Amino acid sequence: MQRRHLIKGAAASGAVLGFPTILKAQNQYRAEYKMSTVVPPAFAWGKGGEIFGNLVRERTNGRINIKQYPGASLVQGQQDREFSAMRQGIIDVLCGAPINWTSTVRELGVCTLPFLFPDHKAWDAVMASEVMTKDYFDVVRKAGAEPLAIGETGFRQISNSKRPIIKPEDLNGLKIRVVGSPMYGEIMSGMGANPTFMSWADAQPALASGAVDAQENPLEVFLAARIHTLGQKFVTKWNYSNDMLLFAIANPIWQSWTPQDQKIVREAAQDAAKQQVQLVRKLFDEDVQRVSALGVQVHVPTAAETNEWQIKTRRTYARWKAQINAPMISKMEEIIAKSRKA
Repeated sequence: MQRRHLIKGAAASGAVLGFPTILKAQNQYRAEYKMSTVVPPAFAWGKGGEIFGNLVRERTNGRINIKQYPGASLVQGQQDREFSAMRQGIIDVLCGAPINWTSTVRELGVCTLPFLFPDHKAWDAVMASEVMTKDYFDVVRKAGAEPLAIGETGFRQISNSKRPIIKPEDLNGLKIRVVGSPMYGEIMSGMGANPTFMSWADAQPALASGAVDAQENPLEVFLAARIHTLGQKFVTKWNYSNDMLLFAIANPIWQSWTPQDQKIVREAAQDAAKQQVQLVRKLFDEDVQRVSALGVQVHVPTAAETNEWQIKTRRTYARWKAQINAPMISKMEEIIAKSRKA
């Protein structure tokens, strides 16, 4: 009998001791985790972030509350500061285009070389490969974040207020807004344009006033942001670059969650990425018709015209391949070549 009482007492003591431990683990979770996106949910990119946050909230019963801050508002609209702000603890969750973060970690820009991806078939082949899920993810981890999933920002197109852009010479003298990537600037200056680096928040009034003649973005952004109302009359759908949409968590935040919650968050990101890619592809299939319906002149280059663009950007491609991560990009090129034969 005495032994039975001792066992019961020990069990009760264990329960009492264990309860504070459980509470402590729960209390380590924050009331809110801040996620930065450059655009709001009206855009496919921002929608991907919204879906991700909602799925995590639902699947953890509100235990992990990821709040979206669109407009890169956590860094005063300066999207090129997102990754460094994540390292500083200002941002907890990233849902963005790595091209914006190359000034912090250059290797993150491996997908953005000019005319690297000829089409979505090639893009899908690379994103599903070990080059991305292992090699690239290792780069992200070393840089300070846990990569969860890959979405798509979309093929970038060019628009302007002056004239149709059919050949490289047509860019001569145009003042064009580009994201904060020296490589994108070099692509444009190599064709005679005058690149201007500015945030998207600053770009819109600059286009409206005529201080800037041109911009480059997926046509989905052109439509959602109503860029035709900013004096942009001509579009060329040249598919010159397509970046991923990376879902990632700051390493200290990731390590503070239980393995069970990490699994839930990773699966939520993967599900959100799939939905986001489907949305991007639907918009891509419709964009020429929808942009043309706004009274904008849209040019879709022929294979011969695309070849001219590729030749003109060849030197920039080689230079930045060497600077970013030549071995990883070579692997990507091999996968793309195989996708052409499949």
